Amino acid sequence: MKFKKLSIAIMSVLGAAISPDAASLELYVDIETKQLYAEPGPNRTKLGDFERVDDKASAKADNAIANRAVSGKETMQDEQALPEDMDVKMARARAVDVDPHVDTRAGVHTPRKLKETPEDHWYDRINLRGYTQMRYNHLFSGDRVGSRDNPELRSVMDSGVKDNQNFTFRRVRLVIYGDISNFLYLYIQPDFATTVRNQSGGESSLHFAQLRDAYADIYLTKDHEYRIRAGQSKVPFGWENLQSSQNRIALDRNDAINSAVPSERDLGLFAYYTPTHVQELWKDLSKKGQKTSGDYGVLGVGIYNGQSLNKEEANDGMYFVAHSTYPFDLGFMSDSLSGQVLEVGADAFSGKFKPTFGNFKTFDDSINISGSTIEANSGKNRDFTEQRVAVHAILFPQPFGFQAEWNWGNAGALNVDNARIEQTSLSGGYVQAMYQIDDFYGNWIPYVKWQTYRGVWKANANMPKMEVDELEIGVEWQIMKALELVVNYSHMNRTNMNNSAFGQAEGDVFRAQLQWNYY
Repeated sequence: MKFKKLSIAIMSVLGAAISPDAASLELYVDIETKQLYAEPGPNRTKLGDFERVDDKASAKADNAIANRAVSGKETMQDEQALPEDMDVKMARARAVDVDPHVDTRAGVHTPRKLKETPEDHWYDRINLRGYTQMRYNHLFSGDRVGSRDNPELRSVMDSGVKDNQNFTFRRVRLVIYGDISNFLYLYIQPDFATTVRNQSGGESSLHFAQLRDAYADIYLTKDHEYRIRAGQSKVPFGWENLQSSQNRIALDRNDAINSAVPSERDLGLFAYYTPTHVQELWKDLSKKGQKTSGDYGVLGVGIYNGQSLNKEEANDGMYFVAHSTYPFDLGFMSDSLSGQVLEVGADAFSGKFKPTFGNFKTFDDSINISGSTIEANSGKNRDFTEQRVAVHAILFPQPFGFQAEWNWGNAGALNVDNARIEQTSLSGGYVQAMYQIDDFYGNWIPYVKWQTYRGVWKANANMPKMEVDELEIGVEWQIMKALELVVNYSHMNRTNMNNSAFGQAEGDVFRAQLQWNYY
């Protein structure tokens, strides 16, 4: 007790007597009264010389920074100056879609064991993370004018692909997430890079906030093998669609699979099953820096509205989806393949989609059909059945890897000749090859991706058809764990979906994207 009182007294004297510029102070204690003094006197015994701890620590930090600057040894790959737990936090954030229930304070892959005590509040378990993507697009050649014979090259996957465009924000995401209890997890993600189109043809407004995800995972077992996801989240159809844009190598998702669920999300209920050994395999891949698609179960089923992201439901029917995927460690084939993982799966969905209608006009203005005419020809208030099946196969790059996905189906689509929406078939997919190079001024993943699609783009008015053939060659450079750069060249042949005449345009585009992650 005496020692505690003496410590408090010393801190009080230090706080009051040491000026910011003082280097140290001599302290004395009266052997009879136990009072502290800053100068010698009768019956006073010297305790010693004392310094302000914060000043000393600040001076050491300043000296360390100065020494690194003078020596020239500090590089972007040098992470010694980071907090001791930064590696854990960054690895945790990359793996959050695989296993969101990991305690960064306990370790990257240590399951969080929540306390159930009066002192443990739910808001103490809420975490923040996010990322920003800034792009630069430049059209080297191609159709850029916007006439009947020369339509402008546009992409539904990247609004920055157009004439008179330079820098854009592709994504500005902030994620709020955490375990409210051992059986309940929440996830909320807004995006601050949404573009609001001017319907009158004027300039669009940029950087509006939009809700992307807002869901809760309700766990039915302690091992988290069975769960219900309720809210707005990704619809489990395809593999690349489920992969976070923060982790994806190519700049954009493929059109063929994404056309099934534009913006990847909808409001509904989903049930997932992931056995423990598969959870561990996906965690291990993430720990090695592999870009998984996240834990959407080896089996998943769900129902959802079907009108796509942030749109009101427009009919009484719902979409039904079934998802399956399984990762195989190829070590069972040969010891030399141990650690190589091949993931394969298949998905299917069925539902009824109600289109929106808009005016249709050809480039030369010879045909001008109103949205009401298209609606009347197609059937007022009519729903159009959409059914698809998809398959995927992914060999994670260790160091060579590939991805391939394809889907087939039928849906309503606009027939331009008779201004009528009719049932039609669709098909398309992509193939991607990549190679991972580690620890050479950061990590590198060169890749090449080819995609094709013939089918409907239901997110636009009148459910127009689109044709896509695209070759993309690029490289991702992980400069450090918080900073990535992707550069690529693309040769595009695309239907211009940003006008009502749907002309086909072809061109060459250079793109670069800088991504910074925050944890």
